[in-house]
Amino acid sequence: IEEEQTRIGDLGVEIAGMENDLEDTEQSLGEDTKFLAELGANCQKKEKEWSEIQKTRSEELVALAETIKILNDDDALELFKKTLPSAAAASLMQVRSGSAHARADALVALKAAARHQHLPARPEIDLIALALSGKKIGFGKVIQMIDDMVGNLKQEQLDDAVKKEYCEKQLDIAEDKKKELEVTLSDSETAIEEMEGGIATLTEEIAALKKGIKALDKSVAEATEQRKEENTEYKELKQSDTAAKEILLFAKNRLNKFYNPKLYKPPPQVEEEPAFVQIARHMQHRGAPPPPPETFGPYTKKSEGAMGVTQMIDLLVKDLDKELTEAEVMEEDAQKEYEGLMAEAATKRVDDVKSMSDKEASKAAMEEALENEQDTKASTGKELMSTVTYIKNLHAECDWLMKYFDARAEARAGEIDALGKAKAVLSGADFSLLQTKKRPGTSFLRRK
Repeated sequence: IEEEQTRIGDLGVEIAGMENDLEDTEQSLGEDTKFLAELGANCQKKEKEWSEIQKTRSEELVALAETIKILNDDDALELFKKTLPSAAAASLMQVRSGSAHARADALVALKAAARHQHLPARPEIDLIALALSGKKIGFGKVIQMIDDMVGNLKQEQLDDAVKKEYCEKQLDIAEDKKKELEVTLSDSETAIEEMEGGIATLTEEIAALKKGIKALDKSVAEATEQRKEENTEYKELKQSDTAAKEILLFAKNRLNKFYNPKLYKPPPQVEEEPAFVQIARHMQHRGAPPPPPETFGPYTKKSEGAMGVTQMIDLLVKDLDKELTEAEVMEEDAQKEYEGLMAEAATKRVDDVKSMSDKEASKAAMEEALENEQDTKASTGKELMSTVTYIKNLHAECDWLMKYFDARAEARAGEIDALGKAKAVLSGADFSLLQTKKRPGTSFLRRK
């Protein structure tokens, strides 16, 4: 009863643990569903933004192409040649050296730095552009802001590299742990299956041994009963044959008394009781009986017929002796066989009882090992579920960064390059986006 109560308590604890696992799984499922819905919404939003960006870029390219086409038209160039000063006719865009021109060139470079889809919005670039547009902050302050921005971009790139390395390392570790736990769980399932099969086999073997012992006891009881019946039959046969033999010998002796007195064996003398003696004495005092009357002549004994009867009695006695001898031999053989059977049955019963005890001990040990293995499987399953959740969270955290790491690095390098150009423009270098190229008899606008 105590073992059953302990087992019931253990089962209650396992049920409570499974209920907690169910709650955790349901909560994780809800979070995953929410994450999936948010991811779908964000993807749709990003797709719309990307479509808008592509549309805007296409419109921008169309506008630039149409502008260049208008400015490069032969009639427009001839008109510019007549109306604009000769210096302007040589080049539509000249290198600007004033601060206004420098601010304008720097703003163009900053706008180029802000057009990367895989990087977050840069309010710092907007602040620098606002400072340049306001014309109240000196170039030194703006250059410092650009230097700070470049430092931030480099730090972001370093952080991305560290995060990428961390993600790759953690994913490798988690995947290895997952595989190890899956192997352990598979081994536990195999071991549990084998132990359950072993317990079932032992249970069947124990039941078979119990059934065999019961059948052996029944066989012993039946053999004992049969031996008793055979012994009773032997005793009855011996008694009846002995009695028949005595009667036959008595009859033979009686015949010998008459026909062959030499072979007659008188019965043992029996002391008469006093009463019979007294009666005999009374009878002796009586007078002698009268002589018998004469009837016929002397009787002749039939000795030949008596000899045939005697021989027949001898044959019957011989048959009885033979039957008694055979019955005695059979009784001795049956008793020896019964004793051997009882010895073998006793030995087999002892062996079967010992084997059953050993198997019951093995079954108890295997059941304990099965409970331990089931606990190991449950803990391994929980750990595997936690590992899978951790891997999923890692993918949610790292997949986007690892997918766009190179694009972000390239975009960030472009931002740093554009900021460097803006800084160079503010520092006095000429990064004019347009230059002229002369043709015979005219000039037109070319992009650098």
